[in-house]
Amino acid sequence: MLTPLDNFYFNKEEPIRGCLLTLRDLILKQDPRITTEWKYGMPFFYFKGKMYCYLWIHKKYGQPYIGMANGNKLDHPELLTEKRARMKILLTDPNKDLDVAMIESILQQALKLDSRD
Repeated sequence: MLTPLDNFYFNKEEPIRGCLLTLRDLILKQDPRITTEWKYGMPFFYFKGKMYCYLWIHKKYGQPYIGMANGNKLDHPELLTEKRARMKILLTDPNKDLDVAMIESILQQALKLDSRD
């Protein structure tokens, strides 16, 4: 039986499913201390017990994105604030190749923030 976390990925149509699964794997490979939980009806990733990021689909654009929990402390031109105070998001186009180096640099920047604590 699939968990709600599994269902989140496997109930999506391609290419969104593949994009979300790739993003999940990219996030998890950044550090062995990153864990996944089903929180607020979405996959949330924690680093050392603190919110790190989450995956979701943008309502307006229909594209998967990584929401960065402390996005307000991150500075990267690809991160969007929209109407959020603390979070920033990184939209991805599931029909194009992901810019893995750019995604990993943002994820690493966020890890460095959480490593200072």
